[in-house]
Amino acid sequence: MSSFDWKNLIDPLFYIHFEVSGIKVGLFIVLFIIFAETGLFAGFFLPGDSLLFLAGIYNRELIENILLIESDFLNVFLLSTFVAIAGILGNIIGYWFGSKSGYYLYNKEDSFWFKKKYLIQSKDFFEKHGGRAIIFARFLPIFRTFAPIVAGIVSMEKKKFMYFNVVSSFLWSFALIFAGHYLYGFLLDNYQIDLKNHIEMIIIGLVVVTLSPVLIKFAKKSPTVE
Repeated sequence: MSSFDWKNLIDPLFYIHFEVSGIKVGLFIVLFIIFAETGLFAGFFLPGDSLLFLAGIYNRELIENILLIESDFLNVFLLSTFVAIAGILGNIIGYWFGSKSGYYLYNKEDSFWFKKKYLIQSKDFFEKHGGRAIIFARFLPIFRTFAPIVAGIVSMEKKKFMYFNVVSSFLWSFALIFAGHYLYGFLLDNYQIDLKNHIEMIIIGLVVVTLSPVLIKFAKKSPTVE
């Protein structure tokens, strides 16, 4: 058995191709990661955006061990729906945690799993954008982890939170998974470019695109955060 490589934790393909005793369980791993990223303080290192984009490319591999429909569109639709539900449930857990113990977090010391500055930055982001912050945050690493917690802390109306929660989760999952799936097919059919041969570039590109606004915002705010 080969030794575990910690670099695998930030490699989306590691999760997509994950097997247990020869049984592919990538779909369940992907769903758990989406849930964890939005509900278990794991958003700052799990590869959410790139994972969903690549899930679109490897859609058939993920879905075939559960239910494979002949229609390519319906398979992608089904995967996107599963992911959206996982994201919704993750946000609900985050909201509940924020409403029950959010204020405790402001006095909690930093650890590997928790950085108070992220909570403060997310609170500022939430106060600036209101309910729409739930939608915006879904597309931004770190913010999508803390936004539902902040919503719970500030006692955002539950019905309003659920509306933005459902809308944002479906927008995020459908946009990235469908983009990955159909861009892969378009480039392969029209330009003979196989995105599976350029996975590293895709991951790097998505990380740069999604993290840039977060890093810029943190850089601007860092002097005011003790």
